[in-house]
Amino acid sequence: MKNNKWLVKVLPAAVVLGMSAQAGAAITLYDTDGTSFAVDGLLNTFLVSTETKAGGTKTNQSRVKMGFLPNYIGFNFSKQAGDLKVGARSSFWVSINDSDLSRTGPSNGLTDSMIDVRQFYGTVGSSWGEVLIGKDFALFNRSNILGDEMLLGYGQTHTVSADGDNVSFGNIGAGYLYPFPVSQITYRSPKTAGFQVALGLMDPNKSAATSEESQPRIEAEATYDGAFDGGSYKAWLGGMSQTSETTPGVDVDSNGVSYGLNVKMAGLSLTASGFDASGVGAAGLSNQLTADNADAKGHLLQASYSFGSERLVVSRGENKGGTTVGGSQLNLENSALSWFHKINDNLQLVAEYDKAETATTEVSSIALGAVLTY
Repeated sequence: MKNNKWLVKVLPAAVVLGMSAQAGAAITLYDTDGTSFAVDGLLNTFLVSTETKAGGTKTNQSRVKMGFLPNYIGFNFSKQAGDLKVGARSSFWVSINDSDLSRTGPSNGLTDSMIDVRQFYGTVGSSWGEVLIGKDFALFNRSNILGDEMLLGYGQTHTVSADGDNVSFGNIGAGYLYPFPVSQITYRSPKTAGFQVALGLMDPNKSAATSEESQPRIEAEATYDGAFDGGSYKAWLGGMSQTSETTPGVDVDSNGVSYGLNVKMAGLSLTASGFDASGVGAAGLSNQLTADNADAKGHLLQASYSFGSERLVVSRGENKGGTTVGGSQLNLENSALSWFHKINDNLQLVAEYDKAETATTEVSSIALGAVLTY
């Protein structure tokens, strides 16, 4: 994989999503006459040891840092106004690690927590569904990442940096793409017999400083869930499309599909998901940055088993593709084993092993941490 230094600068502001659902029940601060206001949050810290092998050189690094989900606090508002229910959410995500990516020199240790507003939207809903306006995570690959069994864990330390900088990557780039937060107008249908559709108009992405985007990016996702005797299932299918004209008559077409299936029964959870896309950016991480019409694809296979206060996860994912047509710079595989121990509804302990590999680099990491939600 190319040593894309800019990639390390982009991802601290774009590394994962968690949503309030991942933080457990929110704390209601006000609930009167159909109006409510609540707060939710997540805090996590990991002790991480990595070993990187590249070009005949082996490097070892120890860190104390956050996991796949950055720490955040979210605020939620809702009000019933006649037949309409209006709502809003804002969430603020922070790094517990200094944002000086080099971590050297006189700036090392400055208290720059890089506050990142990833959600700032309002909703209007009724029996006909719901419309979201504002900034939220995109739809393409949304359920792929939300369905990751290791969402509250650590994930792979990207091969761009032996140090890992201030973020981990989970399975981004090694199984799915990241649905970057983006300004949007999105409609969600009511859930009918387990089936629901979301269709969004997204602020388009530029493939060059002077490129022309005459239409917004279109993204969609359909989900279907249900239950059977002793278990449940969820399936999803997503898509996106956008055209960016770099010079007159020369287009970059961003298109893709994402998909997945999860089945749960008797403590066992099995998940298979993937995507196939083109024009998804030099990092191959999302359709947020268009590049050319190069192809990228990936898949993620996971199994977890829960018993008592314990949950064990086995995971294997990979991405394939290039920054140019026929290239292979984006090829990345990650194998992982995680153990989650639930202390109570708000606190979990995590032990995890990850091994990320490209054609030239291998990064192994062991992470021990705690995750506190409210």
